[in-house]
Amino acid sequence: MSINTEINRLLHFAKQRGLMNEEDTFYTANRLLDVLKVEEFVPEEISETLETAAPILQNMLVYAVAQGLIEDTANERDLFDTRLMDCVMPRPSEVIRRFNSDYARAPKAATDNFYKLSIASNYIRKDRIDKNVVWQTATEYGDLDITINLSKPEKDPRDIAKAKLVKSGSYPKCLLCRENEGYAGHAGHPARQTHRLIPLRLAGHRWFLQYSPYTYYNEHCIVLNRKHIPMKVSRKSFENLLDFVTIFPHYFLGSNADLPIVGGSILSHDHYQGGRYTFAMAKAPIEKSYVFKEYPGIQVGRVKWPMSTLRLTGEDREALAGLAEKILVAWRAYSDASVGILAESDGEPHNTITPIARRRGSLYELDLVLRNNRTSAEHPLGIFHPHAEVHHIKKENIGLIEVMGLAVLPARLKEEMRRVGEELVKGTPDIAGIEAIAKHSEWYKMLAAKYPQVTAGQVESILQEEIGQVFKTVLMHAGVYKRDDEGMAAFDRFVASLD
Repeated sequence: MSINTEINRLLHFAKQRGLMNEEDTFYTANRLLDVLKVEEFVPEEISETLETAAPILQNMLVYAVAQGLIEDTANERDLFDTRLMDCVMPRPSEVIRRFNSDYARAPKAATDNFYKLSIASNYIRKDRIDKNVVWQTATEYGDLDITINLSKPEKDPRDIAKAKLVKSGSYPKCLLCRENEGYAGHAGHPARQTHRLIPLRLAGHRWFLQYSPYTYYNEHCIVLNRKHIPMKVSRKSFENLLDFVTIFPHYFLGSNADLPIVGGSILSHDHYQGGRYTFAMAKAPIEKSYVFKEYPGIQVGRVKWPMSTLRLTGEDREALAGLAEKILVAWRAYSDASVGILAESDGEPHNTITPIARRRGSLYELDLVLRNNRTSAEHPLGIFHPHAEVHHIKKENIGLIEVMGLAVLPARLKEEMRRVGEELVKGTPDIAGIEAIAKHSEWYKMLAAKYPQVTAGQVESILQEEIGQVFKTVLMHAGVYKRDDEGMAAFDRFVASLD
């Protein structure tokens, strides 16, 4: 391998993908020479087309390790390849200028090109995301999306040891702060030199649009507050969501709930998640309609969905935000002990909402998912949280993405399901004695009884189907009103209390 050829390949790729211009060739080559500690550069003709820069970066990392520039650990490789890609990146102001120019033609053109740039820059690590195991499972609530997340590399013990030595600081305050743009990173913080942000105005305040480095669905974006302030669902949230889908009518935008257990993983920084994807929840029909006399132009309905959801539809954004605020304020204070819903206990609030906004032509849709984070002795991780019986598949919080019908499952499941499948094909009656997969033993007994004879060719699709059904159960556990006569009557009582 010639490092000079690899530099030429990266320059060629960057020009093809619009990251740099021909006039930038020697400037950029010299930056790469500095990072790679190479003495000289000789231009070469390159005539290849690559989907991502990953193959080139892989060769450059092999060179860097061999030259002693980095240790051969996952974190050091990620820090270094991001530094390499930074050499071919346009400055933030140029990215913003291009975005605004594209937006003047069409909102979709702006996001299309920004997304392509985020992949080309290796900020979105597409080569890793493509390794995720993805499928759909049909249910009475629509086709649920299932993902076994293999895109994040496992921690290397050497990286963990280095992270402990890094002096803790407060810059950037968190992974979402706008100060991450261009940040070199270290053992305890990912490199962000290739990170770019698009400034937005939502409800009169400054926000930024970026893409998630590990996208879970098409054009998975994050919209973050300029200020490092905690998540808080309020009328302002509804106004922000509706403003965003006005600016980008081809995207949806939603917010995690603002309480532990039912919220997302980062509650310390106000942010939303959106993108260009239609989840099963968005396709779910209205099964019962309600009338609010104060809001004659707004249609309100109960969604046929395992998590308790009200859908507000109308053209008037002010009225939509007003009604959503009315529902939120009422829900925060609402209790119904007959179905285990308490607004607070010992002064701790339990009720909140996960809101999601989207457009359908001239109409706005605002889905309000009712959440409650109360715990009990029987369910110490949350009454309206995945129960112990499904923890072998999914134990983590049910945040915005899961609420909409996409399961993000841990990487361990890939190997565990391979082992479970082997035993199912063999006809093993019980796996409780196999330590690596013993956690699945109760579920396995059900599978063995349901599928007494399974071939090697059938087992993968059977396990995918059954994991999808477990995720449906997870969503039903997280629904505050159960989908039986008692639960739906209780749901109707809450809606009646709003008038």
